[in-house]
Amino acid sequence: MDQPITPIPAALRLAEQLLDPGTFRSWDTPPEQPASGPYAEALARARARSGADEAALTGEGRLAGHRVAVLLSEFGFLAGSIGTATADRLLRGVERATAERLPLLAFPASGGTRMQEGTPAFVRMVAIAGAVTAHKAAGLPYLVHHRHPTTGGVLASWASLGQLTTAEPGALVGFLGPRVYEALYGEPFPAGVQRAEHLRRHGTVDAVLPPDRLRRRLADTLDVLAARPTVTEATGDAESPVEAADSAEATWRSVLLTREPGRPGLAELLQEADTLVPLSGTGTGERDDALRLTLARFGRTGCVVVGHDRAAAALHGPVGPAGLRTARRGMRLAAELRLPLLTVIDTHGAELSARAEERALAGEIARCIAELSTLPVPVVSLLLGEGTGGAALALLPADRTVAAEHAWLSPLPPEGASVILHRNPDHAAELAHQQRIGAAALLADGVVDRVLPEPVPGSEDPDGFVRRVVGLLEEELARAAALSPDARLDRFRRLGR
Repeated sequence: MDQPITPIPAALRLAEQLLDPGTFRSWDTPPEQPASGPYAEALARARARSGADEAALTGEGRLAGHRVAVLLSEFGFLAGSIGTATADRLLRGVERATAERLPLLAFPASGGTRMQEGTPAFVRMVAIAGAVTAHKAAGLPYLVHHRHPTTGGVLASWASLGQLTTAEPGALVGFLGPRVYEALYGEPFPAGVQRAEHLRRHGTVDAVLPPDRLRRRLADTLDVLAARPTVTEATGDAESPVEAADSAEATWRSVLLTREPGRPGLAELLQEADTLVPLSGTGTGERDDALRLTLARFGRTGCVVVGHDRAAAALHGPVGPAGLRTARRGMRLAAELRLPLLTVIDTHGAELSARAEERALAGEIARCIAELSTLPVPVVSLLLGEGTGGAALALLPADRTVAAEHAWLSPLPPEGASVILHRNPDHAAELAHQQRIGAAALLADGVVDRVLPEPVPGSEDPDGFVRRVVGLLEEELARAAALSPDARLDRFRRLGR
C-alpha cells in the first residue's frame, strides 16, 4: 500500500522563494501537544493536511548572502492560530535571533489566538511582543511581511512591530476578521478597508509586493543596513561660495534660482543613491507625500533619509502634521537601526490651514526639533534649496549642516517678511539680504558648516549638480560619524553672542 505523501508547508515554500537556495535551517523542536481528546485529533488532522507540526516555523538562512533569522506562520495549520506551543516556539525564535545578533524577518499569516486554548494562549502575545521589543532595542532589524490573512491578536502584537512593514498583494490585514465583525454587529465590514493596497495608501504598510519583488526589497534593505560609515577625521576647510553670493543682488538671485522648475530636488538626489528602499507614511495610518522617508546607501554608507519633496508638494500641497510625524518615524528608525540620519530641506513652508492647526502642526515641528537635538546617531542636514519657516527648522538640527550655494533659510518667504514690515511685498529682495538668509551669511554666522559652490546653477546643470551633492553627502556622513551628538546644539547656543 502506498504511503501518503506529506505536503510541503506553505511557509517553507515561501522560505524557499525568498532565501538563497539550500540555506534554510530549522530551529524547531517537536512541540508538546495533548495526547488525546478532540483537540488532539484536530492537531493531528492539521499536521496531516499542512505538513507542519505547528502553526509557526522558525529558523535561519541567507538572503543575498546575508545571514537572517525567520518567523514563518503556517496558515494551513489551524488557520495559523497561536496556541501556547506556537507562542513558545516564536518566543524562542526571537530570543535566539537576538542572542546571535541576526536580522529578524517575520512572515505572519494568522487568524489570531487559538480558540481551543483561550486566554493562556492569548496572553502569550505579550511575551512575544516583549521579545521583539528587546530585539529592536539591541539595535537589530525586525522586518515584517503580512501574508493573507493577518488578523486578531497576531496583528495586534508581534506582526505590527516591524521597523519596515510590507504585505502581499490582496492580503486581508485587519484587527477583526470581516466574518467575525458581521456576526457581532449584524452588517458587513466596509469592503476594501482591510486590504493591503488600501493600507499602503494610508501609510500603514510601506509596500505591497509579490515574493519575487519582496526578495529584492529585503536584499536592498539588508544591503543598506550592512553599509556603515567609515569614521574619518574631518580634513580641509569648508568650501565657500563666490564672494558675490553675499551681496543683496546675489541673495535675491539665489531665492529666484531655488524656485526654478528645473532645479533638482530630493527625487533627483535619491535617484543617484546606490541602493534605495522607499517607505510610506507614519506606519500608523497617516501619509503625506510632501515629505519622503527612505533607506538609502550612498557609496559605502547606509542611512535613513527624511526630506522635503518639493515636486510632490507642488502637486499635493505643503508638508503638514502627518509629514512631520513621518519625519519622526525616520528619526526613530535611525536610532533603532543605528544608522546615520540625513535630512534634506527644500520647502516653501508648512501647511497653513485649520486642519493643520487641529492636528498639532506647531507641536510636531517642536517635537521634530527636540528629537533631532538628542538623536543618538550621526545626523547630517542638507539645505538643498528653499528653506522656509517651521517646516525647514524641523529638519535643521544636525552634527553637520551643509548648504548648496543658492540655498537659503528664512522664517518666512521674503515676500511675507516684506508684507509684515512694509505692508507690501516690494521690499522682499532688500529684506532677504538684511535677514541674512543666503548660504554665505549662514556659513559666516555658523548656521551651516559647509557650502557647496554652484559654478553653474543647479537648474542649468541638474545632473552635474546632483552628482556633486552626492559626493558631498558621502564625505559629510563620514565626518558626522566622528562627532559627538553632545555638541549638536552648540552652534545654535553660540548664535548672536
